[in-house]
Amino acid sequence: MTGYGEAARETEHGRLRAEIRTVNHRFFNAHLRTPPGCERHHARIERWLKKSLPRGHVGYSLTLAPGDGAEPELLVDVERARAWGASLERLAAELRLDSRIGLDALIRLQGVIRSRESTRPGLDIDEDDLREVTEEAARAAVRMRRTEGERLKADLLGVLAGMREELGRVEERAPARLARERERLSAAIQELLGDVPADPERIAREIAHMAERWDINEEIVRLRSHMQLFEDTLDGSGEAPVGKRLGFIMQEMHREANTIGAKANDARMAEWVMSLKGGVERIREQLENVQ
Repeated sequence: MTGYGEAARETEHGRLRAEIRTVNHRFFNAHLRTPPGCERHHARIERWLKKSLPRGHVGYSLTLAPGDGAEPELLVDVERARAWGASLERLAAELRLDSRIGLDALIRLQGVIRSRESTRPGLDIDEDDLREVTEEAARAAVRMRRTEGERLKADLLGVLAGMREELGRVEERAPARLARERERLSAAIQELLGDVPADPERIAREIAHMAERWDINEEIVRLRSHMQLFEDTLDGSGEAPVGKRLGFIMQEMHREANTIGAKANDARMAEWVMSLKGGVERIREQLENVQ
């Protein structure tokens, strides 16, 4: 599930800004980029992030800019610029190219112009400022994820509704399938025996055995129960991640749909079961985006 959040706060060192980007992942995985001197806070930052974003790839960026009205502090490395210029002159001579090197080209080269902040060895950002800006950005990312979650929920509920319709058709056709098979079996036996009367008890036992093998009532009941549990989980409080639990329920739904398909022995029922399994597969794909 994707999310984005940002927050800023004025501090004694300048404007502190946190930016968070998240994508779905089975576990919590944070990648932090912070100014020099903030490395000692990384463990705390990960704990603050994990409270709001317990699962997913979390990209966290922290920047510190000069305060309002302050000019950026820049350093020009003249020696580095001179070295770059000399190297480019030698390269131009070797390749017999135009050797005119302008200022606009030099200032783009690595290390010629740097921010003073990037050379400051140990900037000590206040922990409270850091925590507040981090948690505010995380809350903004969570709000965006919840908005996306509502859209995913609506789609998943629509898939479940379609699966219930297909399951209802399967359940309605199942008894008629047994009645037709009973008639077919009786006719086949009578044709084989000719004028010899068939043993009705033997036929009844065979049909009962066949009905037991083809019975899908238990699978239908369990599949309906799994679908209801899936829906109830979607309608939960939303305070805790449900992706893993929904994934387990989806696997059980797939198992029951497979068993119904194996016992169908009917072309029309097989079509409806394929539609059921298609719904389960669509749920599987969508759960990749659920926390």
